[in-house]
Amino acid sequence: MAKIETAERPAPGRPTEDRVFVLPNAVVVLDGVTSRRPPDRNGGWYAQVLGTELTGLLTSDGDLADLLATAITRVTTRYDLVPGDAPSSTIAIARWTDEEIDTLVLADSPIVAFGPTTTVIADTRLAELRGVASPITDWKNREGGYWVAEADPEAAHRAVRTTLPRAGIGTVIMATDGVSCGVDDYRIFPDWETVLEIITTRGPEAVLDDVRTAELSDPERTRWPRYKTHDDQALAIIHLDN
Repeated sequence: MAKIETAERPAPGRPTEDRVFVLPNAVVVLDGVTSRRPPDRNGGWYAQVLGTELTGLLTSDGDLADLLATAITRVTTRYDLVPGDAPSSTIAIARWTDEEIDTLVLADSPIVAFGPTTTVIADTRLAELRGVASPITDWKNREGGYWVAEADPEAAHRAVRTTLPRAGIGTVIMATDGVSCGVDDYRIFPDWETVLEIITTRGPEAVLDDVRTAELSDPERTRWPRYKTHDDQALAIIHLDN
């Protein structure tokens, strides 16, 4: 059996667009993004409907990319979404058996597995485009750009996928970029081992607190240039028995 902890927090002043779905042998973390011409259906709505569709499919043992492609296709068809002009979402999936852990990461919501070594499963294509390509949205779901779950099921097969042996892996962390920025951008956590230590000694909420404290120390966004002062935060911790 696995023990699963979660911590979630919206950016101040609006509902969160992050979502976390927990199954007996899988966790899905999504970070919704509202489209450029936002309809009533925003990024949080899309993350919710896509996550719900996907978790229903995860009860099978199919390939994660195939299951995600099916979920995207069903949601796109059901709600008549248009590629390039629809809400979107990052996706992180971890699913485990007694022998293996399958992971899938699409856009900037990483997964970190802790065992004899630390394995970071991350999709860095969006980060690599920032500061190089403008506007970033013109490079969404196209060759040479970055890929995210939207109204094009092809994105599912462009995800970063890894299968790890379960033996020796004690903990898996999944996070949206409102948390991973503490490691990747702000560097207030020197590494993911530090994040795990904080979770172990102070609890998951302390990680969110530390990121918020850092952001409040830079309200003009000069030390850490970013689109907004605060982002939604979602963190999931899977404690595996071995």
